[in-house]
Formats: sequence, structure tokens, C-alpha cells
Amino acid sequence: MRQLADVYYEGIEENNEYEEIINIVTEACFKEEKLDNTDLYLSITLSDEAYIHKINKEIRDVDKPTDVLSFPMFQKEEIPKTKTGIEDVLGDIIICIPIVEKQAIEYSHSFKRELAYMLVHGFYHLMGYDHMTEEEKNVMREKEENILEKVKITE
Repeated sequence: MRQLADVYYEGIEENNEYEEIINIVTEACFKEEKLDNTDLYLSITLSDEAYIHKINKEIRDVDKPTDVLSFPMFQKEEIPKTKTGIEDVLGDIIICIPIVEKQAIEYSHSFKRELAYMLVHGFYHLMGYDHMTEEEKNVMREKEENILEKVKITE
């Protein structure tokens, strides 16, 4: 199977466990959204709070760290659904590992579940989904929970 995610690290040490979770979840996301027969892949950066804070300030003018940022490369209707012969990044996702750790404790579930959720959440933003209205939020949450159930990361 081809690699669906390139993983980078900013301010934290490389971690095989993180990459295993990322690979499992990314594969399920691509399969669910019928992108598994495309040339698309994800660029994922796992970071510390300082790095994501800097990016959040530069790009969104929000002067604080956040849990996840997503930067799509396509509009929703432009996402290729078949092979084009050219590898292309679906988008960039930055996940802040220290915030994932804190939120796992805050929400009383495992680090693995929180990391998987952040990845799925970021993925669906790349796919053009949002949560600005209650209706959008419900659609996005259903898709996210569906993926977590498929990969059996629910606690």
C-alpha cells in the first residue's frame, strides 16, 4: 500500500506510535471518502505549542496556540477522485501534541483517541467541511465519529 501521509516534526521528538495511529486513521479516511484510488496524500506536522502558536498568529492572526490547523490545497468540488498520474498533497494538517495530551485528560479519553480525532477533524476540513453552523457541525461530527468507530479508536 502506498504511503498516504508524510509526517514531519516541529519541536517534538519523532514517535513511531504517533505515526502508526496516523497511518491507520489516514487510510480509513481515504477509503471512506473514496480517495484511496487517487494520487493524493496528506502533509502532517506534529508540533509543540510554540510552533503552532506562530503559525496560528501568522496565518489566522490568532495570538495563541491551538489543537489543530488545516490548510486545504483544493476547493471541495475540485478534489480529484481518480488517479491523475501526478502525486499531489490534499492539504497540510498541523497537530499540537502537548494540547492533544491536555485535551485527552480534559475529555477523559485516551491520548490515542484525541490524536486520531484531531487528524480526522483536520482531514474533514481539508475535504471542505466546517462547523460554523449547528447543521455543519452535526454533519462533520457524524463523519468524524464514523471514522473513529471504523478504526476502533473510541475511548
